[in-house]
Amino acid sequence: MHDPKLIRKQPELFKSALKRRGMDASLIDEFLIMDTKLRMFIQETQSLREKQKEVSAKISALKREKKEMPQGLIEEMRTLSQNLKEKLAQQREVEKNWREILLSIPNLPHSSVPDGVSEEENQEVRRWGEIRDFPFSPKTHWEIGTKIGLFDLEKAAEIAGSRFPLFRGWGARLVRALITFMLDLHTKEHGYVEILPPLLVNKTSCITSAHLPKFAEDLFTTNDGFYLVPTAELPLANLHREEILPAEVLPLKYVAYTPCFREEAGSWGKETRGLIRQHQFDKVELFKFATPETSYEELEKLVQDAEEVLIRLGIPYRVMNVCVGDLGFAAAKKYDIEAWFPGMGKFIEVSSCSNCTDFQARRGNIRYRESLNSPPRFVHTLNGSGLAIGRTLASLIENYQEEDGRIRVPEVLRPYLEGVTHIPPDGG
Repeated sequence: MHDPKLIRKQPELFKSALKRRGMDASLIDEFLIMDTKLRMFIQETQSLREKQKEVSAKISALKREKKEMPQGLIEEMRTLSQNLKEKLAQQREVEKNWREILLSIPNLPHSSVPDGVSEEENQEVRRWGEIRDFPFSPKTHWEIGTKIGLFDLEKAAEIAGSRFPLFRGWGARLVRALITFMLDLHTKEHGYVEILPPLLVNKTSCITSAHLPKFAEDLFTTNDGFYLVPTAELPLANLHREEILPAEVLPLKYVAYTPCFREEAGSWGKETRGLIRQHQFDKVELFKFATPETSYEELEKLVQDAEEVLIRLGIPYRVMNVCVGDLGFAAAKKYDIEAWFPGMGKFIEVSSCSNCTDFQARRGNIRYRESLNSPPRFVHTLNGSGLAIGRTLASLIENYQEEDGRIRVPEVLRPYLEGVTHIPPDGG
């Protein structure tokens, strides 16, 4: 959410930002019209309240002095009360519309975000690792995983529906090993504090993280008003809601593993085979609360922390500076980390790392104070996958497949799998 004063002061800045995102800039004009109406109603209700106080004081004085109460004064009080009631009802309706428009305005893109309308125009920043030259034609992860029994997507579809996972045997053990490895790396070496958050959250939490109202159709909801978390970013963003933090504790760094649940309502035409785009998936999430002066430096560090997972696993990847048309609603800048999938013959995102500046903090009223007497300022929030488990496993399967049907286990995962070096071709 933005500071309404800034929109009033610099409407062209916001119109330009919306145009860069490919959105209709008239949204800012709609907000300004509603903002003018709201301020007009606020002035009118304040004026009515002041007049009501004056009349009330006169009535009280007459009562104290035990003087006759003029009928006109009583009628004036009734009229003022009725007018105030009507104006307040109108004000609440205008304020509701005002807030809805304000919540629908995305974050301002940082100047370093490239122009572009789709992911095809994202800019490569760097890449790591040597792409393996296979002496055979590499298979896709769903071919391998299905053949050797790492997962059973058909059975999952019978139990739940399409695009739900079911891991078995070594597949389930690999998922567990990846989760534990990532949590160990981020907590023991990168200094993140581990959180195990709720998987059901309320509407206020969704608004703070900016998943509502924008992404309502992408959230699974319960009958009693709860939402299943689409990412641990959502509960982590609410850890310090309505708090004022001391500056010396920043940056705060959190990591959480959760299952994630998404409707994926807008996934038509996107890659949905295998483990790439599921309604339920596992993810290790990184989250930071930082000062405005350090948030972009912290973004670079966060990306490096996520990259380190792939480096340790020995999976080639590239880092992309995401263009404005592919930028997340709450993000001012975002990097995608894309792992190499030899069976699919392309790079696929396994992590998105974003600086949301004060966009989420304003929604959740999350602030910090430099000193005891200094005014509070909004923190900046950052998030990133560290990493998405299903996609990382899929890339691992494709990169470490052997011609005889076995899957070699990366050395860093072997301590989590009792030293096993290869997953046998029969999955046993």
